[in-house]
Amino acid sequence: MFRIMSVNVLCYGRDEWFWEKRIPLVCEIIRKNAPDSFGVQEAHIGWMTALKENLPEYDYVGVGRDDGKEGGEFSAVFYKKDRFTASDSGNFWISETPDIPSKGWDAACIRVATYVKLTDKESGEAYVHFNTHLDHVGDTARIEGVKMIKEKAASFGGVPVVCTGDFNVTQGSECYNTMVSGNMADSRLLAPETDDSLTYHGFDPENIKQIIDFVFVDRDTVKPLKFKVIDEKVNGEYYSDHYAVYADIELK
Repeated sequence: MFRIMSVNVLCYGRDEWFWEKRIPLVCEIIRKNAPDSFGVQEAHIGWMTALKENLPEYDYVGVGRDDGKEGGEFSAVFYKKDRFTASDSGNFWISETPDIPSKGWDAACIRVATYVKLTDKESGEAYVHFNTHLDHVGDTARIEGVKMIKEKAASFGGVPVVCTGDFNVTQGSECYNTMVSGNMADSRLLAPETDDSLTYHGFDPENIKQIIDFVFVDRDTVKPLKFKVIDEKVNGEYYSDHYAVYADIELK
């Protein structure tokens, strides 16, 4: 069994929600739920450094979206370095020029996707973990983005695939429907143990209730057992303006 998590850490935030104040909260949520691999969104280099220092059991792959190095937000994939061997990793930009940092179609921001193949050192089981943060404005960019992810996933030739991210769309949208067409599926709907909680609350869950964070899986090779939204506080404080989500999976 593998636990796959997605967490939007909120790049900055203000006042009591300023990012540096939330580092221990985010790290506690990750540590408590102990994912085998997890994708982050909105993680600038300060966040990346803090996560690496506070969660030494994990390594990561990923680059800053603005320059392909450390500039801008990462959509990195972290993984338990003692459990997995990482290989075949890479990044591509959600644009017409995916090999270089670039903004695509009608997007407001540069957007990137990261992936890595993780092989369990003991069992030899392997899966590819994709992670991304799609644009908050551009409908076309989001739809084209999921097409790019699915095309790249198919290039792994049947290796089980999971895809985490903040997709900035809700269930039933054209982007979502494009993602779950064919062999990809929403683990929230597929897992026998699941919930229907919101994932984005904007620090105001009484008035903001959106489901925009997902763990998608290849239905042919991945069996979701449980889907969970971590809709809790840490020491009475919100750890982000999103709730993290995870799926427990088995590989078929």
